[in-house]
Amino acid sequence: MHTLNGSGLAVGRTLVAVLENYQNADGSITVPEVLRPYMGGLEVICK
Repeated sequence: MHTLNGSGLAVGRTLVAVLENYQNADGSITVPEVLRPYMGGLEVICK
């Protein structure tokens, strides 16, 4: 199966779901382990 422009899933809603579920009390975002290789090993996104 091939997709064009993210048509396989709603990219915007998927990103928002990750942000909502991995947000910490201080406002930072913990990057899920499965996504870290794609984020250059980044573990936390800070303000």
